[in-house]
Order: sequence, then C-alpha cells, then structure tokens
Amino acid sequence: MPQQPWYKTLFDNYGRQYDEEPFTQGTLGECDFIEQELGFDKGKLILDVGCGTGRHAIELTKRGYTVTGIDLSEAQLERARQKAAAEKMNIEFLCHDARNLPFEGRFDVAIMMCEGGFPLMETDEMNFQILQNVSKALKPSAQFIFTTLNGLFPIYHSINDFHASDEQEGGASYHSETFNLMTFRDHNITTFTDDNGVEHKLVCNERYYIPSEITWLLKTLGFTTIDIFGARIGEFSRSHILTTKDFEMLVVAVK
Repeated sequence: MPQQPWYKTLFDNYGRQYDEEPFTQGTLGECDFIEQELGFDKGKLILDVGCGTGRHAIELTKRGYTVTGIDLSEAQLERARQKAAAEKMNIEFLCHDARNLPFEGRFDVAIMMCEGGFPLMETDEMNFQILQNVSKALKPSAQFIFTTLNGLFPIYHSINDFHASDEQEGGASYHSETFNLMTFRDHNITTFTDDNGVEHKLVCNERYYIPSEITWLLKTLGFTTIDIFGARIGEFSRSHILTTKDFEMLVVAVK
C-alpha cells in the first residue's frame, strides 16, 4: 500500500496543537484585511480553501459572512466543526481535494490562507490544478485572496534561521535539508507533536514561487488584476510592499 503524502500525515491528529502554533495566531488581523478587500459586503459567498481547523471561516462567519470551508484532512475538519458548534455556528465544512472541486461559478470570493494546499503538492502541475479548480469555483469578477511561499526569500536568506526565530517550545520545527534553485523546492524535515503528545518527523517538500510566476499562472486562468504584497502574520496590508525579506507573499486577484 503506497504511503500517503506528508501533508496528509501531518494533519491526521494535529488539530488542537495546530491551533497553538505561532503561525496561526494572526486570524483577526487577516480577517480585517479580507473584509476590507470585500468592501464589507456580507452578501458575498466565500470559499475557504484548505480551511484546516476553520479559524478564518469561523471568524468571518462571526462577522456575518457565509463561508464554505474545504480541506483534504477529515481530522482538521472535525476540529473545525467542533469549534463552530461550540460557537453555535452552522458552517459548511466539506472534505474535498482542492485539485478536484465540485463547484462551478458558485462563489464570489475564495481565500486560501497559510499555504492551504497550494504550494504543498508533489508537482507544479498539481499545484496549478488547485488554482484551476479555485478559478472554476468562482463567479465572473470574483476575488481570490491567498498567501504562498515567497521564492525571493531563500535566494537571500536562510530558511533555517527564519524558522528558528519563530519556533516555540512544544511547537513544530522545520529543518531545511536542501533548497533546489532549479525547482524552487525546499526539502525539509518537519518535527511536530500530535494531539496525543507523540512526536513525529516527516520528510517534506514545499514549492516556493516568485511573483512573476504567480502573476503568469493567474493570468492564464483569466484573472485580470493581480496584486502581490508582503504577507505578515496578522498584519496583512496593501502598504507592505513585497521584499526579499518576506517569507510569504499575499496575493489579491480579481477575475
């Protein structure tokens, strides 16, 4: 039986611990930005791709929006459903592979935060399938807001130094083994503790993208306006011009 991909194994039993990681603590500020981009129009239907434990979907629902969350991990979705139930919210959380979504022209907005699927896939073609399926799920003139890894960062800076500065005791840690300049893939060992307190080590690889690649990929899918900024956890802003110091980039596209 073939081994399941690392990104599925990682999230099999990691919901509660995931919610404690430092990179998940910026939800309020990130939702502030999303609301501004939506013009505070609560009539817009939102698709949250790679919603994980539902932190953005739940916060946006609190603010009056209608959100559908999809994720590949049933375990993460179960955590999301538990959190939503605790808040007495009825949110549609569905288990789908973002490379093969069942929606067509249904949503006004798609969000994909904190590497929600893209760019974790094994091949560039698989990553592109995610963008294709999100695009297919959107109505004409819809918005697509997402973050992804900034390929400019590892050219100038150490990935290991960045992660070391962000680690906290008991949280996940990442050790980059190789960053391949030909493929822009970082091959790393991710160490994390699951919700039962068991430590795991996974061999992972993630694709970093440079801004011109993202612009080209989105243009091929019919997006006409593509703006890219530096993504700072909890502090998304159009005033943050993307630089080589930004580990992630924030993309705002309109069809």
